[in-house]
Amino acid sequence: MDSTEEPLAATPDAPLGLRERKKAATRQAVHEAAMRLTREHGLDHVTVEAIADAAGISRRTFSNYFAGKEDAVLYGKEQHIQRLLDSVRDRPAEETNWQALRAATRVLRDARLDPPRREWAQQTRLAMSHPSLLGRQLSTLATLESDLAAILTARHPATTDPVRARVMAAAFLVALRIAMQLWIEENEQAEDPMELMMITMDEMGERFV
Repeated sequence: MDSTEEPLAATPDAPLGLRERKKAATRQAVHEAAMRLTREHGLDHVTVEAIADAAGISRRTFSNYFAGKEDAVLYGKEQHIQRLLDSVRDRPAEETNWQALRAATRVLRDARLDPPRREWAQQTRLAMSHPSLLGRQLSTLATLESDLAAILTARHPATTDPVRARVMAAAFLVALRIAMQLWIEENEQAEDPMELMMITMDEMGERFV
C-alpha cells in the first residue's frame, strides 16, 4: 500500500474533497476488480495488468495505489483495524488497556458494517487458499500488533510492561481472527462476528483485567 494514501472516509471536521473522493473511488474499483478476478481465476492466474484493465486504469496508475496484486485484494481490512486502533488510542485514560480494547470493539460492533464483514470473510477465504496472500496478511498483522502494543504502552507508560502490552496486542488480534474464522465456518450464518469477537475477548480477558 502506498504511504501517501488518502483518508477513506470523511469526518465532520475533515470532509473529503473531490480529488480525494475520486482517489478513494479508484482505489475501491481496483480492489473490487482484484477480488473478482481472484475469485474467478485464482490469484496465480491474475496479473496486475488484468486487474488494471478490469478497473479501467493503466498499469502505472495501478502502481500509484497498490504495490502489488496482493495489496489490492487485501485492501480495506488493514484500514478498518487501523481505525479500531485509533479508537483504542482515544479511549479515556481511566479505562484499563483491556477495557479500552473491549470498548473500541463495541464501537465497531455497533457500527454494523455488514459489507466490510462479508468482505473480510472473502479475504480470509482467499488468504487460506493462496500462500502469497496469507504471507502478506500475516506481515500486515505483525505490523498492526506492534502498533497496537505501542498504543497500549503509551496509554499507561508508568504501569504497562512492554512485554505485557505485546502479549495483549497479540491476544486481541488472535481474538479477531478466531471470531472471523468461527463465523466463516458457520457459513456466515452464526452470530454477528463482532459479537463472537466480544465472546472471545471475554474468554481471554481474565488475564488482562
